[in-house]
Amino acid sequence: MLSELSITSFAIIDSLALTFAPGFNVLTGETGAGKSIIIDAVSLLLGGRSDTTMVRSGAEAARLEGVFALDPELREALHPLLEREDLHADDGGEAITLAREIRREGRNVCRVNGRTVSLAILKEIGQCLVDIHGQSEHLSLLRVREHLFLLDRYAGLVSQRAEYAAVVRELNSVRRELDELIRAEKDAARRLDLLNFQINEIASAKLKPGEDKTLLEERIRLANAEKLAALADETIRAAAETDDADGQPAATDQLGHAVRALTSLAKIDPALEAHRDTAQSLAEQLAEGEDPD
Repeated sequence: MLSELSITSFAIIDSLALTFAPGFNVLTGETGAGKSIIIDAVSLLLGGRSDTTMVRSGAEAARLEGVFALDPELREALHPLLEREDLHADDGGEAITLAREIRREGRNVCRVNGRTVSLAILKEIGQCLVDIHGQSEHLSLLRVREHLFLLDRYAGLVSQRAEYAAVVRELNSVRRELDELIRAEKDAARRLDLLNFQINEIASAKLKPGEDKTLLEERIRLANAEKLAALADETIRAAAETDDADGQPAATDQLGHAVRALTSLAKIDPALEAHRDTAQSLAEQLAEGEDPD
């Protein structure tokens, strides 16, 4: 039941604090005294639709707060919701405190047991706490999802209902875990198929150790085929040409020229390094043979 109600800057109410005694409480007064405003405040506290016109003139925000004492049956009914949202109070669950602030710019702030919550959570909790009876209106009976709870409460099955709900929550948890395991198994199977495909591709390629180096050298040769041909031609001409003065081969000069050409070739195609070394050796031997000393 509602045990305490605090209203600040709401409609025509500046500040009001009410404490209700256990049992039956009645608010009486003539028309226009403000009874309906208190009901409106309780409705908003339970998650009803707000309007900035409800903020008292001259105030920046209207503030509503209520303390609700919980009997054992209501504690059992609210326990799953409060546990799900981590909204349990420190007093052992004997009471629950709802608060709502309606600001003039339109923003709403809702709290349960001092913690900020969404309006949807406030409304879900509020529907469990209070029934508001108006003209031809009974909220619980109009909420289809409450019908089973009313029937179970009438039959004295609230504790069995709570036990059943706990089993269902555990079952849903196990189902979620099972779904995650199934998804993980499917992901592992897809990963295994991909790895097997990649292994087969590598095996069918028949790769050899060091083949990447050979392929890189081949790529360089192919990319420089034109330059290789030109340098090779230059080497051949260098070995075949004669001296312009007397028509005799200028072996030392031509061989040196060939060595330089082969050096350039070897930079592109390492396979020609042996030929370069041979030409270099011949050039050195020829130079030693011509040394007058």
